[in-house]
Amino acid sequence: MPAKAATTRLNPIRLQSINQLRVKHPNKHESSPCVAVMSSMLSCWASQGQGSEGCTMIEQQLKKCMDAPKPRSTRNDPINYHLSRMYPKVVGPKKKNGVIG
Repeated sequence: MPAKAATTRLNPIRLQSINQLRVKHPNKHESSPCVAVMSSMLSCWASQGQGSEGCTMIEQQLKKCMDAPKPRSTRNDPINYHLSRMYPKVVGPKKKNGVIG
């Protein structure tokens, strides 16, 4: 048995070092504006059959929506900027040419 207050762990846990903190794909929940029109077209097809005369107006709306240019988003997610800014504080000082700092 080990002595009192002595650790029983033989090797301490060492975490891998990482070169940089970065989130590859920040959570973005951008839905297409055409989703509502497509769901209504699919429900129309399910109830009346594909190619029926009652669904032609909805099909034209979907074609117009799909052919419209996609609006550009100007807002970027700042999480990678903040992670790169905080990285030196997380890692701590590095040893450079025998000098810490």
